[in-house]
Amino acid sequence: MAVAAAQKRADSETAERILAEYGLSAVPRHVAIIMDGNGRWARARGMPRLAGHHAGRENVRRITMACADAGVEVLTIYAFSTENWRRPADEVWGLMSLLAEAIDREAADLNRNNVRIHHSGSLDGISAALAKSVQRAVDLTASNTRMVLNVAFNYGGRAEIARAVRRMLAQGVDPEGITEERIGEFLDTAGLPDPDLVIRTAGEMRLSNFLLWQAAYAEYYATPVCWPEFGREELYRAFADFGRRTRRFGGLV
Repeated sequence: MAVAAAQKRADSETAERILAEYGLSAVPRHVAIIMDGNGRWARARGMPRLAGHHAGRENVRRITMACADAGVEVLTIYAFSTENWRRPADEVWGLMSLLAEAIDREAADLNRNNVRIHHSGSLDGISAALAKSVQRAVDLTASNTRMVLNVAFNYGGRAEIARAVRRMLAQGVDPEGITEERIGEFLDTAGLPDPDLVIRTAGEMRLSNFLLWQAAYAEYYATPVCWPEFGREELYRAFADFGRRTRRFGGLV
């Protein structure tokens, strides 16, 4: 108990230092990132696309800890979408291999840093070994409290809503009792707050089927910087921009 309390104080002091150092007035409670531009980053350097995905994987660790240090409660990363299956077979195979390596390698480190791994998406259609690795990482970190890393893997917003409807039907939910809050209880992100800030790298300006329900009132931030080069400074620049905005949620201030 004493160790946990001391760690909580240390984490709070780190967050306060970062807010002061970068002049941040607010830190989003839930940050969601569409990690785009790995392939373009690699091509610009004369490297194969998979080299860009490898560099992007390495950046996940840096940004995860930058979010945890700043006091973010939930970080959602778009790791692999349901539409990514349409890519060339060798690229899909390479992405799956990178994801498997990342899960096996990073889970223990995230656990040491008190970060809980959550999975959004479906494990259907992927290898049994990879599915087991995902579940092991989720189980290993289940009691951690510093931050949640929500990995949207084999994920699509429309597919998630369809899964939620099927779950409701399977449990015999009374149609008269269906509310927005009730639907939220059946989404993959049940128990997590909705995202406050959605960041997309590499200059694209679309959601790409990402958190369609949850991001209804999120603030959006797009940067031309490709994901492998999106570092701590860029992240906190997005937080500073977020802090200057006025969130109305459909009302007036």
